[in-house]
Amino acid sequence: MKPLSLYHPALYWLRVWQKRLFRQLAWRFSRKHYARPENACERLPFRYLKHTSKLIRKLGNSDLALQHNKVVNLKLAVAAIDGVVIGPGEYFSFCRLVGRPTRKRGYVEGMELSFGEARSGVGGGICQLSNLIHWMAIHSPLVVVERSNHSFDPFPDEGRVLPFGSGAAIFYNYIDLVLHNPTDRHFQLKLKVGEQQLEGELLCDQVREFRYHVYQRGHRFVREGGRVFRENEIWREVRSKGQESRVLESARLYKNRVVVKYEVEEGLLEMGV
Repeated sequence: MKPLSLYHPALYWLRVWQKRLFRQLAWRFSRKHYARPENACERLPFRYLKHTSKLIRKLGNSDLALQHNKVVNLKLAVAAIDGVVIGPGEYFSFCRLVGRPTRKRGYVEGMELSFGEARSGVGGGICQLSNLIHWMAIHSPLVVVERSNHSFDPFPDEGRVLPFGSGAAIFYNYIDLVLHNPTDRHFQLKLKVGEQQLEGELLCDQVREFRYHVYQRGHRFVREGGRVFRENEIWREVRSKGQESRVLESARLYKNRVVVKYEVEEGLLEMGV
C-alpha cells in the first residue's frame, strides 16, 4: 500500500516539509557535537585514503548539460566541507554542513534520482560528493551512523570503479550521510573539484593503524515476475599492517537489492523464485 504522500504532490511536499522540520529540531536540541566549518584547519599529516571520481560520465541517454551543471553544484558543496575536522566523539553530517541547495545560493539544475527515475532538480549531482566521502569513511575507523542507498538502478555501468551499492544518497535534510568518530584521533576531509575529477583525501593526526579492503559479494541480476532486480553485498576486511598482513575483522556492511530501470542482457539474468 502506497503512503498517502504519494497520492498527490501537495501531500508529498507537506510530508517533506514535516521531515525537514523534524530534522532541524533534532539538530537544534541534540546533545551531539557536530563537526563545523570553523573547525577547518591546515592539512593533517597522515593520509588514510585518497580517492577520485570522474566528473563527466555518459549515463544512458541523459542530458549532458546536467552533468556540466553538476560540476557547479559540486564546487559549492565542496567549499562547505573542504578542510573540516571531525574531532574525537564528534559527528559529521553532510546535510548540516552543505545546507539546502537552492537557486539563491547558486545551485543549478543537475541530475537527481527520485520517484523512480533520473530527472533534473536544483542541486542535483552532489550525491557524487557524498559517495566519495562515504567510500573514504568505510576505509577508516569512522562509523557510518546514517546512510541511504538509491532504491533503483537507473543506468547501465559505464566506467564504474566502485562496487555497485557502495554510495550514499542525499536529499536535504532528512536523507543524510552521518559519520561518528569514536576514536581519540582527529580526521579531516580535504576535497577539490579538479579539471576532470572530483578529488578527496581522508587525513588524520596519527598514523594509520590498520589496512582496509572493501569489496562486493554475490553480485547478480535477477528477474522476478515482470521486473529485474540488482543484488549484491558490500563487505569490509580490516587487516593488520606489515608484510605478513592478516585479517582481523571481516563483516558485511550492506545488502543491496534495487529495481533495474534499463534492459539487461539475457545472458546476465538469473531467474528468481
